Amino acid sequence: MLRILVAAGLLAGTVSVPASAQQREAWQAPTLSITRYDEDWSDLADTEKRAQHWTGPLKHIPLGDDRWITTGIELRARSENYQNNLWGAADAPDDSYLWLRVLPYADLHVGKVRVFVQPILAYAVGLSPAAGPIDQTRADLLQGFGEVDLGPVSLRAGRQMLSLGTERLVGTRYGPNVPLAFDGARADIAIGRAKISLLNMQPVQPGPGSFDDATSKTKALWGAYATLPELDLYYLGYRNRLARFGGLTKREVRHSVGLRSHGVRGDWHWNVEGVAQFGRFEEQRIAAWTLGTEVGRSFPTALFAPDVTLRVNVVSGDGKGGDGKLGTFNALFPKGKYFGELSPVGPANIVSVNPRVSGALGAGISFSLAAMAYWRYSIADGVYDIPGNLIREASGSKARFIGKEAEATIAWQATPEWELSGSLSVFSPGAFIHETGPAKTITMLGWESNFRF
Repeated sequence: MLRILVAAGLLAGTVSVPASAQQREAWQAPTLSITRYDEDWSDLADTEKRAQHWTGPLKHIPLGDDRWITTGIELRARSENYQNNLWGAADAPDDSYLWLRVLPYADLHVGKVRVFVQPILAYAVGLSPAAGPIDQTRADLLQGFGEVDLGPVSLRAGRQMLSLGTERLVGTRYGPNVPLAFDGARADIAIGRAKISLLNMQPVQPGPGSFDDATSKTKALWGAYATLPELDLYYLGYRNRLARFGGLTKREVRHSVGLRSHGVRGDWHWNVEGVAQFGRFEEQRIAAWTLGTEVGRSFPTALFAPDVTLRVNVVSGDGKGGDGKLGTFNALFPKGKYFGELSPVGPANIVSVNPRVSGALGAGISFSLAAMAYWRYSIADGVYDIPGNLIREASGSKARFIGKEAEATIAWQATPEWELSGSLSVFSPGAFIHETGPAKTITMLGWESNFRF
């Protein structure tokens, strides 16, 4: 999928102004977000601003003094078509299916108190052998929480999605059909230009029927995430009573300490993040790490205004079985399309190189072209998927090369609210895949229509 957030400011551009308001400056809407609750529409208390776009009366519905409601919706249809999924493994047949998702929401503000509610309707058509928890949840509550604003501190409790940094460890899982939510409490503290978020959460496990999503009984997340201009610093604690590594299912308690530097200088931009992990997998000591780098440059005056970016990721794997130490990195709750639209491998025991170029063709059309190459970091460890499940054991293979991938995406912002996109991805397996099982070339064609305001 070409992530629709390429055009995340669906309403953030200049909107048309009625003739009677030609002398007024056009109002700038906030950038639409995935979580939706961090959009600020309070400026639309001004009736003249509400009249500047057809969505204005729906984004701010006055209820009296200091009381109002914001509403919105997302309507998404996505088709994915695979050949040789998981390199032709018997348990991953060719698939052609359709995801359908509806995400309405209402955000009630009463003075310093707010209540945010977002139901979800998510269905899958044509999945074989059956739809899983990321494909279908039918009708349920995706988000529902209460929040109180105490000035420099805001307190929130209930069900909510979380997006921390670039979602390397905690993300919304927005690409698949059913996003990830958490039940728990959060406190946001503003200190000057810094913001500290304190978290105590448990992930929500989607069920196959309606209104059966439940708080996980085995997993928990807690910690602190601090953001400053161009710098993030965080600690995240994680517990899983049914963790599985090396064919063993045991209790895992893992601590992650991370530092992220990011910013823009002229036409250059960067995003560099390092994470160290420690803890216990029962009697084994955890010692894992990752380093992700992204450096890019835009060329705004060149043809198609291209942006060229190089990403390099190194993620640790287990070095030696039976040595009392577990070196496999755990990405906890990462974003759904981690390395691209087709991501058969996930962020564990891997070295990846990903050059990418994106640009604009005009008339609301944008594109990107990318290449990826993947190696195993440790030859003693296997290959994992995005959720962290082992999909290919080391099996005595000493080969490091997992494979290479090419991907092309295109998107058309047909209206400020409606985007159409498509992607074509091809993954050619390398020596390690050939030596450990089926090794057919994977292809995926994706199409998407997304309307939201």
